[in-house]
Amino acid sequence: MQKLRTIVGHSKQISELQRDIDIDNISHAYLFSGKRHLGKMTVAYWFAEKLLSSGFSSEEQERVRNSIERLTHPDLFVLDALWIEKKQEDLVFLSHYSNISQAHRSKKSSPAKTNTIGIDDIRVLQERLHETGLGKWRCCLIRSIERMQDTAANAFLKILEEPPVGLVFLLTTEAQSSLLPTLISRTRMINFYSCAYSDLQPLLEESDEDMSFILHLAKGAPGIAQNLSDNPDALIREKQVYSAAQKFWEATNLKERLSLLAPLNERGEESEKLLLHLALTLQKQTSSYRNKWTKAFISFLKGYKTNANRQLLLQRLALEVGE
Repeated sequence: MQKLRTIVGHSKQISELQRDIDIDNISHAYLFSGKRHLGKMTVAYWFAEKLLSSGFSSEEQERVRNSIERLTHPDLFVLDALWIEKKQEDLVFLSHYSNISQAHRSKKSSPAKTNTIGIDDIRVLQERLHETGLGKWRCCLIRSIERMQDTAANAFLKILEEPPVGLVFLLTTEAQSSLLPTLISRTRMINFYSCAYSDLQPLLEESDEDMSFILHLAKGAPGIAQNLSDNPDALIREKQVYSAAQKFWEATNLKERLSLLAPLNERGEESEKLLLHLALTLQKQTSSYRNKWTKAFISFLKGYKTNANRQLLLQRLALEVGE
């Protein structure tokens, strides 16, 4: 079941959307843009619930909310988590996040193996969008539309140009610059920004030490704060990576520094975590060392994003920090 979370922060964005409802000026497509874990999808679900329960009694509104949480509302279409071969094939899990059929992905070699929205995904979605609606509004939520392949984006653009009557698209993106300008121009853009620490604190029930660490790591993203607060194992893992990053800057010999950088030899979630914690712990160093090492670290990051020899980059960083 898709548990609808309480919205944290974003009062300006909520006010804008509520005003659209109040004056009956609903756009056919909204694009929520901002970095990951800010709560864009949470706000999208909130807006969908408002539209789909408009004019109903409180008892009927509760039924709407329950059907949205179960993704069983007939006027709600959600494309979120994707079936990915040998990585995400749990249909029960997928049904908690997407209610658009993905059976076709198990029969295709591409994009079934990736977290990419392909032309077949859009075709299946389009078939559902032209079903007869039961209410005034129907809502289609798509997370991270930058995942669309070019052919899928072009097909989706045609739907945006001539949308079915009463259909409202609620789209999110973490990479607005990668989207087709024509696609952006056909949506109403609402930007999302990092939340204040005061907004995040009510999410946490940890000790003062853990609260400070979580807030520092979340950097204004409610999703990160909530996940770390709810998942002790994930919090412990983050502390371990943070400790390893701190040890790197404090290490006195080259062998130890290279050992601590070993996770960066492979790209993936672990390397991304270490890069983040290296940046966070670098900020904690004394000004003289921070100024000296920042240039080396920035140079390393620029090379790391390219196809440069990773081992040589790690060795150079470890040597420069030791000088």
